[in-house]
Amino acid sequence: MKKVKITVLKKHFDKELAAEYGAEGIGACPMLREGQVFYADYAKPEGFCDEAWKAIYQYVFALAHGAGKEVFYYGDWIRKPGVAICSCNDGLRPVIFKLETTDEEAVIDYTLIK
Repeated sequence: MKKVKITVLKKHFDKELAAEYGAEGIGACPMLREGQVFYADYAKPEGFCDEAWKAIYQYVFALAHGAGKEVFYYGDWIRKPGVAICSCNDGLRPVIFKLETTDEEAVIDYTLIK
């Protein structure tokens, strides 16, 4: 299993939807910043948004286990092997991530209970 590099590419904020549905004072995602980098494998990186992790973890897991050596989804999504572009599921202030397979081996840091 390899580590996957997660880069925060963009933070969006939909002012129109936020004006109609958002809480008072809502703005762009307060948890992540553009350019921020995390490394993951089977577990959520420390400091990473729980909700964003739920939205992207299946792609991280797939890349960590060798998927994407060619391209995802029959070549009609991403043209670069080992890369996925994903977003969190916040409809008012989504964050866009670039996931990239690395050559760094993941280390499992838990003990199996028998």
